[in-house]
Amino acid sequence: MKFIHLTDTHLVQPGKKLYGLDPQARLAAAVDDINANHADAVQVVVTGDLTHWGEPEAYELFRETMSKLNLPYVVLVGNHDRRGPCLAALNAAPRDKNGFVQGTFDHPQARFVFLDTLNEQSHAGQMCDTRLSWLADTLAAMPADRDLCLFMHHPPFAIGIHDMDRISLAENHQFQEVITPVMGRIRHLFFGHLHRPVSGSWLGIPFSTLRGTSHQVWFDMRPDCPHLASHEPPAYGVVLMRAEGMVVHTHDFLDQSPRVPFSKPGQDDRAYQLGPVEAVN
Repeated sequence: MKFIHLTDTHLVQPGKKLYGLDPQARLAAAVDDINANHADAVQVVVTGDLTHWGEPEAYELFRETMSKLNLPYVVLVGNHDRRGPCLAALNAAPRDKNGFVQGTFDHPQARFVFLDTLNEQSHAGQMCDTRLSWLADTLAAMPADRDLCLFMHHPPFAIGIHDMDRISLAENHQFQEVITPVMGRIRHLFFGHLHRPVSGSWLGIPFSTLRGTSHQVWFDMRPDCPHLASHEPPAYGVVLMRAEGMVVHTHDFLDQSPRVPFSKPGQDDRAYQLGPVEAVN
């Protein structure tokens, strides 16, 4: 099974730029690339920060841009989003009984659990008691042999970039307590927020995140470093999920660097490799 991970699209009002970039044009390019190369994917999951300021016009622009996608998609909310305008504009946003952007989706390989970590008063993530209770009930109701993948905007742990660690999930310990009973069945944790390609494991759970489709966060781990946005290439994730494991690719979909043919196997093409080569793109 293949699915696509998008994150941090940060759309603004039509015609506006953000940090010198056009977020809508970049999202549109991602949609075109996914349509052209991954028509066999079953779903696209967008892990929050759909807009930069939560404006209704930005959500409408997001909806219009994503309408060109030839695949079903699900959206979550991040710290730059606003629930009301998001839910009003996007049918792709799940909604639980309490009005949070949370829900589940069943795939043959696993149940996807989508979480709302938005605190509209802070850029840090929040899982309030109501949301934690929903998660606990959702996990408890799952069959004991059912695997799951978790999707959220904020990481529930520090990653070493200090300004981002200050606005990670605040209730990380409570979150850990809730997922402990199913820890061995969580196949992967996907999140956004960081605008960086980061992967590893947390409490034995594999995780990954990636650069957004708009601006990025510059990589600097010094405690006193300035908090900088960058124009590093945008990306999306291509996830291959099988019974025996999972592979997560990160694709820089706007990369235009030269591409040249490799030598043919079994041939000594040293002269070709050392000489001038002609790009094929």
